[in-house]
Amino acid sequence: MPKKIPDEDFPGFAKNKTASSTPALGKKVSNFKASSTAGAPFELKNFKGKKVVLYFYPKDHTSGCTTQGIDFSKDIKKFKKENVEIFGISRESLDSHKKFIEKQDFKFDLLSDPDEVLCKHFDVIKEKSMYGRKYFGIERSTFFLDEDLKLVKEWRKVKVPGHIEDVFNAVKELS
Repeated sequence: MPKKIPDEDFPGFAKNKTASSTPALGKKVSNFKASSTAGAPFELKNFKGKKVVLYFYPKDHTSGCTTQGIDFSKDIKKFKKENVEIFGISRESLDSHKKFIEKQDFKFDLLSDPDEVLCKHFDVIKEKSMYGRKYFGIERSTFFLDEDLKLVKEWRKVKVPGHIEDVFNAVKELS
């Protein structure tokens, strides 16, 4: 039986979530709130009627994460034409996110998840290894939600080159 997760770990999620409650393809994603660089808190339910791309990335100001953000930002107009909102999510603080956006001139907001609430809900925290040292970190992942906030596509273990084109192709297929 899946391990119970205390409700306080998932503010805004339905009561009695379990560790196996990761959003499933074709199912509506539970509403959640998060701190946002937009100034006001992000709340998923406010985006009903729009398509939403949520992409999780390991760390601000690193090469892969910078490239991914620049690529999404570069193509933001074509995503907007398809009624798509894009949000990057990592464990970094809002201050770090704001500096990252300013330095890279991103055209979308970043959400801060320092307590890994969203990371755990979307099951993107994975064991990694660098120079023989094992640690837990964010596995680069992207989730695409339709206008009803149902999960229609997910990408895990994302490789940055070509990824934004894959996401946009999925958006076009849904249109």
